Amino acid sequence: MSSELQNKLNYVTAFRENRLMLAQEILENKALFSKLINICFSPFDKNSHKACWILEFVSYEELLWLQPHLDFFFCNLKNLKDESAIRPVAKVTQLLVKSHYKKDENGIILSEENLQNCIEASFDWLINDIKVATKAYSIRTLYILGNHYDWIHPELKIILDKDYGDHSPAYKAVAREVLKKIK
Repeated sequence: MSSELQNKLNYVTAFRENRLMLAQEILENKALFSKLINICFSPFDKNSHKACWILEFVSYEELLWLQPHLDFFFCNLKNLKDESAIRPVAKVTQLLVKSHYKKDENGIILSEENLQNCIEASFDWLINDIKVATKAYSIRTLYILGNHYDWIHPELKIILDKDYGDHSPAYKAVAREVLKKIK
């Protein structure tokens, strides 16, 4: 038996307005958030990628709602295979890492295990054959993490230097921006 959220996800399309409508509904009914997270990381669910789209929009408004779900979120990053799901999750990952390192009372608190899972997934997305938007989010996430883990910036620099010539102008722009900051 399909849940109400599943039925709504069936009708979500890639149009921004359409995704924003369901995100707004979830923002108005926090009880749906746990169900949304579970659908995001259910690889055999036909709506998994749509749930990830919605998660991205909800995260812009209520990132702290993810706090109780972080272990589940970060442990399951490696299980995502659909590029339509990976891109928004890579963006949410970047938002979480930024929030963690802001160190204010409203920030996200990530465990060392969360951070390690994040680093692993971000490097995987960067070196595998995935679309440029995901790579850009991964580059920026790894840059932030590299400010706290000595070994990340040198590794990131090697990958960016090696792959620079093989990518699109968008990838090159992000790589240049981050390489300038690393040097």
